[in-house]
Amino acid sequence: MAILDDPNALARDETHDLISSEKVDGTAVYNRDSERLGTIHHFMVGKRDGKVRYAVLSFGGLFGIGERFHPLPWDILTYDTDKGGYVVDLSKEILQGAPSFERGSEPTYDADYGQRIHGHYGLTY
Repeated sequence: MAILDDPNALARDETHDLISSEKVDGTAVYNRDSERLGTIHHFMVGKRDGKVRYAVLSFGGLFGIGERFHPLPWDILTYDTDKGGYVVDLSKEILQGAPSFERGSEPTYDADYGQRIHGHYGLTY
């Protein structure tokens, strides 16, 4: 049965308050000036409490070459239904200077790294 034929399909993937991670991966991220910064590549989720800590943004590069991944504290993203994507109050310059990594060089998400990420965005960890 196709999604269009199943009236309950949307309720399984998205409700008023919840959305499946499958639908969020690849979602565009914009800044307040409506510049597209990148897309959500994946989440980092707390094992014990299940809370999303970071949305890892795929930024830059062409066909995966030169692509960098930027962990963004989940709380700085706001979903904008008009844009069909997330909005952050960041410029490309702030993002370019943020903690990031290349594919294959994933960081250890320990307290020091969390402090670096949050500190870059002026947040407490």
